[in-house]
Amino acid sequence: MTPSQFEQITRRLKPQIEQIKESAHELHRSVCQTYDQHLPYGFHLDMVVEQIYKYGYCVCAREEDVLPLFFGGYYHDSIEDARLTYNDIVRVAKQYMNPEQAHMAAEIVYALTNDKGRNRAERAGEKYYLGIRQTPYAPFVKLADRLANTSYSFGHSNPANAHMKEVYRGELPHFLQALSVQTDDIRFTLPADMVASITQLVTDDDNQ
Repeated sequence: MTPSQFEQITRRLKPQIEQIKESAHELHRSVCQTYDQHLPYGFHLDMVVEQIYKYGYCVCAREEDVLPLFFGGYYHDSIEDARLTYNDIVRVAKQYMNPEQAHMAAEIVYALTNDKGRNRAERAGEKYYLGIRQTPYAPFVKLADRLANTSYSFGHSNPANAHMKEVYRGELPHFLQALSVQTDDIRFTLPADMVASITQLVTDDDNQ
């Protein structure tokens, strides 16, 4: 899909995308979830979806996949942080798209939901990344999520962000390898410009 084609489709689907956005924002407000301790969590969701707007054309295989892709971006933390179940996600997604699309959207969200674990390594272990690699668009949305978080942490100075800068820097080689799928299916690819952007963030001498 060309950038122009993707832009035209997203413009046409703007009402549905905005409805998905508002419902996701409201969901996270309802559980009092914040970002960086003081921002509404919708701030983070919008950062993730900004990457989808920018790079979605690189991975989107057909017009029917656009709404599931955006839904995955807005709802990617809804099971993990907002107490929804997989069936809840399917039900919500069906308000905006047909059953096939809703299933695809729910699979993206489910794939990006951390496993049970006592620490970060256990919550995002090999089983977790295997599920992402097996789910269309999940590697891309996960990369969009990480690029959003990394960009924020490297652009804001407080102890929590300083800590996460080092976490993201140390994890990057394994993270990119864990998301990579050897396939010709465009839905599983990681756009080169996104990889370059996040790599530059964590390796730039000015960020050390």
